[in-house]
Amino acid sequence: MDILHSLLIFFHILGTAALVGGWLATFKNPTVLQWQHIGAWVQLVTGILLVGWLEMNDGDVNNVKIGIKLIILIAVLVAAIIGRRKVARNEPVSKGLAHAVGGLALINVALAVFW
Repeated sequence: MDILHSLLIFFHILGTAALVGGWLATFKNPTVLQWQHIGAWVQLVTGILLVGWLEMNDGDVNNVKIGIKLIILIAVLVAAIIGRRKVARNEPVSKGLAHAVGGLALINVALAVFW
């Protein structure tokens, strides 16, 4: 079962890479890329599964930290969905919306590492 846990962590990190990497790649001309949208969904699904895995194996879960990270991730996901809908309609994506996707994802990484 360790391989399943490792795969969840692997995909969780890939989701982060898609979010932050897409943000950095389009920093001068901000937009929301499809991979950022996918990365946000990957982060949500794998994050929930990782917390469930930890709970199932009697791990110590910091519910406050997980709750804050979940709220930030939902904001990232909503911004990514709105951004992708604007791109699909050939509407401009505001700089604030595009930077919210990557910036909030980066804040979530900082919370994961430093808290």
